[in-house]
Amino acid sequence: MSHRSLASWHTAALQFSTRHRRRIVAAVVTGLGGFTVTAFGIAPLMPDAADLPVHEIHERVQPDGLDAQLEALAAQNLSLTRSTVSRGTDSVDALLQRLGVSDAAAAAFMRQDALARRLLQGRGGKLVQALADGTGRLEQLVARYPTEDAARRQTHFTRLTLSRDQGRWVSRLEVAALEASVRLGSGTIRSSLFAATDEAGLPDAVAAQLAEVFAADIDFHRELRKGDTFAVVYEALSADGQAVPWNEGSGRVLAAEFVNAGRTQQAMWFVDAQGRGGYYSPEGVSRKRAFLGSPLAFSRVTSGFKMRMHPLLKTWRAHLGVDYGAPTGTAVRSVGDGVISFAGRQNGYGNVVEIRHDARHTTLYAHLSRIDVRKGERVEQGQTIGGVGATGWATGSHLHFEFRIGGRHQDPLRVARTSQAQELSAADRGRFSGQAQLALGQMALAGSLTSTRAGFE
Repeated sequence: MSHRSLASWHTAALQFSTRHRRRIVAAVVTGLGGFTVTAFGIAPLMPDAADLPVHEIHERVQPDGLDAQLEALAAQNLSLTRSTVSRGTDSVDALLQRLGVSDAAAAAFMRQDALARRLLQGRGGKLVQALADGTGRLEQLVARYPTEDAARRQTHFTRLTLSRDQGRWVSRLEVAALEASVRLGSGTIRSSLFAATDEAGLPDAVAAQLAEVFAADIDFHRELRKGDTFAVVYEALSADGQAVPWNEGSGRVLAAEFVNAGRTQQAMWFVDAQGRGGYYSPEGVSRKRAFLGSPLAFSRVTSGFKMRMHPLLKTWRAHLGVDYGAPTGTAVRSVGDGVISFAGRQNGYGNVVEIRHDARHTTLYAHLSRIDVRKGERVEQGQTIGGVGATGWATGSHLHFEFRIGGRHQDPLRVARTSQAQELSAADRGRFSGQAQLALGQMALAGSLTSTRAGFE
């Protein structure tokens, strides 16, 4: 076909499509409709549920007679479990009665057996669980309480089991590991750290650990601000699946973040290759410094390191220490490792403990109600050395604390913050890095709980 013929055919086609546009569109729609019918024509090949056969079965159910049911129930061996927490005033009969147990033989064994008698010895607070049959006859009794080994109290518990063996009662005492589960919490400071942790539903033991972890960088007596926030990852402890009442049911703080006056402090627990555990920053720097910022876990500063009017002499004098107000008997702790250089009475200071930490650093703790150490004894950072009191020239219960370097008095908080911190070895850094990333993620999740609660207020 020539170019001229092709052009003439094209022109004729355009004229035809213009004159018969509606007919062409109708034909196309009809053609597409044919495809649609074909596509939907497949559906009837599947069975319609409405056409499936339905079979109805009618059967009369005749339950056993009431007497037969009661006989069958009576033939069953029922075991009833009941739990309680022991009290310091409990007797064997009072405890068993509270457990719904009526068993004279078991009661007699609990009075006579040396191990069984431990159940009611000492303080209350033991978790007691009794397994009895339907008549109230005791089958087994298990008591769970803190281990006597103070070093393992955070990780283990004592289990005392009384059970029948071939018709006679036997007792067994063992130490078992506590089970730990990870929990998250966060809060905002409105008045105090304890009030904020209470509001967040956190145990007081967690609050105490938070203050301990950040003691070298935050003075919780003077620097806490309204609006400060915290996030914490900690262990919840249980014994054989039961939440433990001692230690307020909490174990170690695993990671924590505290935002104080806009400054963020972070810490995470890590055990190095030598088995030594401690808190570190995300960069691997130990949070433990040579000296704590305060000899008391919680109190209030009543007089700082400055000039003041002496409360007894009524003259302006340099106050060469820090006074902390606290109830009589509150534990006083050593701010650093050292050796007791003096433990006794010193005139106006009353009961005093002095500690030499090294050739240049010494600390003094005065007005103590009691002294728990003796001269020449070696003490570790955080160890209790006495109790707050009002001995000597004191107008009320408080602790007077001094820090000296080379014989010269220094501000204790400033000394604590400038004391040296250790860093992780190169061998530990790889393992620590992975744990740090996990801890940071957990703290971020814990922190989000605060913003979530705020959205509902």
